Amino acid sequence: MTTEDHNQGYGDGTRCVHAGLPEPAPGEPFLPGPVLAAPYHLDPERGPAAHPNGYGRPDNPTRRLLEAAIGELEGGDCLAFASGQAAITGALLAMLRPGDRVLLPADGYYPVRGFATSTLASMGVSVDFAPTAGPYPPLDGVRLILVESPANPGLDVVDLADLAVRAHAAGALVAVDNTTATPLGQRPLDLGADLVVASGTKALTGHSDLLLGYVATRDPALLDRLRAWRNTTGGIPGAFDAWLAHRSLATLDLRLARQSANAEAIARALAERSDVDAVRWPGLPDDPAYPVASAQMRRIPGIVGFDLGDADRVARFLRASRLIFAATSFGGLHTTADRRAQWGDDTPDGFVRLSCGIEDPQDLLTDLTTALTAAPPPGAGADSP
Repeated sequence: MTTEDHNQGYGDGTRCVHAGLPEPAPGEPFLPGPVLAAPYHLDPERGPAAHPNGYGRPDNPTRRLLEAAIGELEGGDCLAFASGQAAITGALLAMLRPGDRVLLPADGYYPVRGFATSTLASMGVSVDFAPTAGPYPPLDGVRLILVESPANPGLDVVDLADLAVRAHAAGALVAVDNTTATPLGQRPLDLGADLVVASGTKALTGHSDLLLGYVATRDPALLDRLRAWRNTTGGIPGAFDAWLAHRSLATLDLRLARQSANAEAIARALAERSDVDAVRWPGLPDDPAYPVASAQMRRIPGIVGFDLGDADRVARFLRASRLIFAATSFGGLHTTADRRAQWGDDTPDGFVRLSCGIEDPQDLLTDLTTALTAAPPPGAGADSP
């Protein structure tokens, strides 16, 4: 019985704790320590055919265990990459050829748009963009559609099952960036996606101490193409990062539960304030993404978006806060806020992406309220609601 078979039917917490672990053996640790070797001993006669461990770039036992664990959670076969950007660009380059047409999210992770308009376009790939929530152009002639759902940072969502049906009818592949949702929030392969790409740097591992990406699929031919691309280009994570990531998966269910609860509390508090605009969290019933997200997602992520008007007010808010750190990335244990326009993202100057950590909810709410009150909009008094 494989670990995946053994974990069928268990809850999220149990699946996270046991994902990818080897069979128990007396005297062995639950999760073996990282194998840091680059070359390995070879069979004198059969060479690399005798064992998968021949050279660390094509394969590594620590990385295999992590890939098995993520694969169990996503419901497919997984390949780990050095970062989320390496995974996404690797998938695009492995799937696309000159003359192909690709459709990317207009409101997604901005370095992917930059990569597409420079590298992909220079290769002869036709690049088009569409908002995550639509409308989408006719899909005839599209080779690959990449969507983020929920999108980063705007948190719009798309009906993945409906999009997959329309894309496949047009002969297109569907890749879903599952970074924000994580495989506990949704499993795109179950909804008809051909590929899942994600940054494991963020909520999946959640400790803000490593860079990681992955691609998952159920299609053996696509997996072979991706593996060949990764082996040739070498964009692999180090063994210690792979081990840290696997160690971190055990608490994924617990971390996401607290982050989501904190996000709900903060989103509701922000929505009641007259000095905060454009509050977004797909779990709010009046959020534009709620109808699709509530039907499609198993849990809503711990990310909240809102607008404080301008960069100066965001800075004053962050200086006044004692628990909310100014930092980019998201999904970590600590609550962080990032003014996305400072990175060149196409967002309003005062837009904030707040990533909820696992602090006590009441402590976060008190700190948030205090910081906002200490940073009123221009022309308002310091006691604004």
